[in-house]
Amino acid sequence: MLARGERVLGIDNLNAYYDPALKRDRLATLDGAAFTFLPVEMSDRPALMAALKAHAPRRVIHLAAQAGVRYSFENPQAYVDSNITAFLNLLEWARADGSVQHIVYASSSSVYGGNTKQPFAVGDAVDLPVSLYAATKRADELMAQVYALQFDLRLTGLRYFTVYGPWGRPDMAPLKFARAIFEGRPIEVYGQGDMRRDFTYIDDIARGTVLALDETGHFGSVPHRVYNLGNNHPEPLLRFIDVLEAAVGRPAVRVMQPMQAGDVRETSADIDLTIRDLEWKPTTTIDAGLPRLVDWVRGYYHYDGR
Repeated sequence: MLARGERVLGIDNLNAYYDPALKRDRLATLDGAAFTFLPVEMSDRPALMAALKAHAPRRVIHLAAQAGVRYSFENPQAYVDSNITAFLNLLEWARADGSVQHIVYASSSSVYGGNTKQPFAVGDAVDLPVSLYAATKRADELMAQVYALQFDLRLTGLRYFTVYGPWGRPDMAPLKFARAIFEGRPIEVYGQGDMRRDFTYIDDIARGTVLALDETGHFGSVPHRVYNLGNNHPEPLLRFIDVLEAAVGRPAVRVMQPMQAGDVRETSADIDLTIRDLEWKPTTTIDAGLPRLVDWVRGYYHYDGR
């Protein structure tokens, strides 16, 4: 957004779910007069309202959330605060403001829950969540539908599928596994490795998100729509580890584990609707994306020469 000349307001609470130093280092790459950052807790309604009133953004990409499937069993309140209350506060601001042109918000492939049909299509039933995280993301979609219907807010939800790449979350397998392989530590392979994921590279996700923000011609009578953003090519977890090992240049110490609560065996995105409306297709395979991630890990964590 900055590269194409937009003025951008960034809001984040920089919480300690993972090392805030990584978040601050990300922010340090976004300098210049066109970017403003505010350390605001979005579940704090007065603070959020004051920040948005002062800067008056007309378009919003809402990615703020408490992520992580497993952590939702340990700290459920964080998910209600960050994923439901914060989103409600944003919707209420947009309703009162009256001049917001479009809100794009992050949903998740987790909403498909216990569905066994593959690939997952936007029209599939999403009433079988297997984690509180998934339930909060589905709640976001339902709230967006109501605010679009009742208050004519224009909203687009994006169901992201296993996003990875440079600057990614250290609690997710791509970055966590890469660091462990570099350091010779074991990696825990859940589901005995019998899992498949639609790993989607960050550049493809960013491009799709901006396309969704720009494209406003495919709304129905209710101005709310949902799309899948996924690689449309689920990879076996063990092949994913093979590619990661090759990129790092050493084998992983694999410790096979059973499935964990909240996990699903496979995620696969049906992106026909996304291709039709947004003209978006992913272009980065794991064979190209994982080496880029590894290059970033090697430099950021100073693994050169180890």
